[in-house]
Amino acid sequence: MNILLHPFQTPFESFPFDQVKEEDFQPAIITLIDAAKQEIQAIVDNKAAPDFANTIAALEGAGKQLNRVTEAFHNLTSAETTEYLEKVQQEISPLLAAFGNDITLNEGLFQKVKYVVEHTDQSTLSGEERRLLDKTYKSFTRNGALLDDAAKEKLREIDKELAQLKVKFSQNVLQETNAYMLHLTSEADIAGLPDSIKAQARQEAERRKLEGWVITLQYPSLVPFLTFAANRERRKELHLANGQKAFKANEYNNEENIRRIVQLRDERARLLGFASHAAFVLEERMAAQPGTVFDFLNDLLHKARPHAGKDVEALKPLAAKDGIDTLMPYDHAYYAERLREQQYDYSEEELKPYFPLQQVLQAAFNAAGKLYGLSFTERNDIAKYHDEVTVYEVLENGRHKALLYTDWHPREGKRAGAWMTAFKGQSKSNGADHRPHISIVCNFSRPAGEVPSLLTFNEVTTLFHEFGHALHGMLADTVYETLSGTNVYWDFVELPSQFMENYCYQKEFLSAFARHYQTGEVLPEEKIDKIVASANFMEGYQTMRQLSFGLLDMAYHTGRLQAGETIEAFEKQTTKETQLYPTIDHTAQSPSFSHIFPGGYSSGYYSYKWSEVLDADAFAYFKETGIFNPETAAKFKTLLSKGGTEDPMELYVAFRGRKPSVDALLERAGLK
Repeated sequence: MNILLHPFQTPFESFPFDQVKEEDFQPAIITLIDAAKQEIQAIVDNKAAPDFANTIAALEGAGKQLNRVTEAFHNLTSAETTEYLEKVQQEISPLLAAFGNDITLNEGLFQKVKYVVEHTDQSTLSGEERRLLDKTYKSFTRNGALLDDAAKEKLREIDKELAQLKVKFSQNVLQETNAYMLHLTSEADIAGLPDSIKAQARQEAERRKLEGWVITLQYPSLVPFLTFAANRERRKELHLANGQKAFKANEYNNEENIRRIVQLRDERARLLGFASHAAFVLEERMAAQPGTVFDFLNDLLHKARPHAGKDVEALKPLAAKDGIDTLMPYDHAYYAERLREQQYDYSEEELKPYFPLQQVLQAAFNAAGKLYGLSFTERNDIAKYHDEVTVYEVLENGRHKALLYTDWHPREGKRAGAWMTAFKGQSKSNGADHRPHISIVCNFSRPAGEVPSLLTFNEVTTLFHEFGHALHGMLADTVYETLSGTNVYWDFVELPSQFMENYCYQKEFLSAFARHYQTGEVLPEEKIDKIVASANFMEGYQTMRQLSFGLLDMAYHTGRLQAGETIEAFEKQTTKETQLYPTIDHTAQSPSFSHIFPGGYSSGYYSYKWSEVLDADAFAYFKETGIFNPETAAKFKTLLSKGGTEDPMELYVAFRGRKPSVDALLERAGLK
């Protein structure tokens, strides 16, 4: 018996990882696709007049078990993949894409949905039902329902190929990340590295049965080396390796995958009547159209560039003392850290003992308790996909609210970065509230011997960022799963996450949890003052970096990549106004830019900066009323709980009492 084909007899219907074999996924997904098709055919065959209940709500409820299994499968291929799972992923991705087409290109089903739209008195529906009706209709029209048969077949071909290309892109990046190591055997090569980073690098070497130290392209290894290694040539070597990820002349090169993905997305958009992929995507975003995004990014570019130039100029005297006339990209993190130490009298490494992972996590839990009445209890009776995962039951005033899975450390089967996802969404049916199962995945340094996992301050903000996304999922309170939690406009989804980062810079909050892991000593007040004062350190530079990604994304998806133009040349030309250092030949970000190619941020990377406007304005409100003010928190909790059931601007105005102002961001970032 394949356990994936049946309701899970587990605590809270949690995913039975301990009972599932890798070989179960492919046959289960194929069977569940067939079952979902039958559910959909039953909707089409229903002889009763189409209405909201027998068509829209019924369609929303179709394929629930398929969704659960595929969510778990995709999460595994991101966080704990294997060669076998990668092979299965290549085979089932086109099947899932075809199934999606089978729904949206089903003429009989579309005519029923259209009938409901045209014959339903909207006043008889709740606001959430109206939202679902609109979303359902658009899911058909935006995915080919109005096309003729030949165009529908073309769309199917495009979607199938895109599904395969996106999987291949991700697998290439993972292969390239895992394949590289910088093996060091000389003390001169590791000069400047803190003891904890040396220990981590030695541990990695021992794992590979090598002498000396090993640095990898995993972030907990890569970033500290570029930040602290005094050996410039070794920094350059590592920087080049990272810049050539999936960009070398081998089987894992992603250049042609990029070209084809961009071409197919453009073809698809034009087939559907849009001028570009960006125009297609932005129709369902707060920004609405590409011109608005370009105006937003270029306006910020104009405001930030002078500050960014000053940031770089400030590093030159330090570099000159080391005989460096021309700063290069691989020098920035090293000299920025030296300048931070000089200006604010602290280093990232010096702070790490005050930020052991579990202590920081507990601080995030405490913040959620103060703001929203949540508490977190570890559960050992719930299956997990790896021994390093921890599962918590989330309670709201003593009642079950959600499950939270946490997965903190890098592994060969895990892609780089940090993300929040879900194993089960929230919904309501038959009087029951089905609570969500949320997951946070990061790549923080592992414990080493007696030393626990210690976070840099940047990693502290990363944890709070992903926890903000998790809160969006855990607090969900809607009827329909596709409108629940983080199922909101993509340029609104970063508000809850970036909002939580603000707490990391609040003196009263920091002083409550920043304690030395050995002595219990509170982080000295003067250091906390320095952290708060340094909140805008290198903000101009960081803003330019984010803008370069946003502009590159928009350029790819508004048809600007020309036939015959190399990916490297296109990238350098597109981002030249944001570049603060000389560019390095034979390097490019695009071949490993997972956010926009396999990920969901195509024509949406700008949303990080867009959401900063929202989160700065929102947190300014909290600072006016008190950062844990219960009335303000209750309003924000309502915003989070409503997911995508209302227009995001309406949700924001209901919370804030007005539309967001860019002034709060400019002031916070020191860019006024």
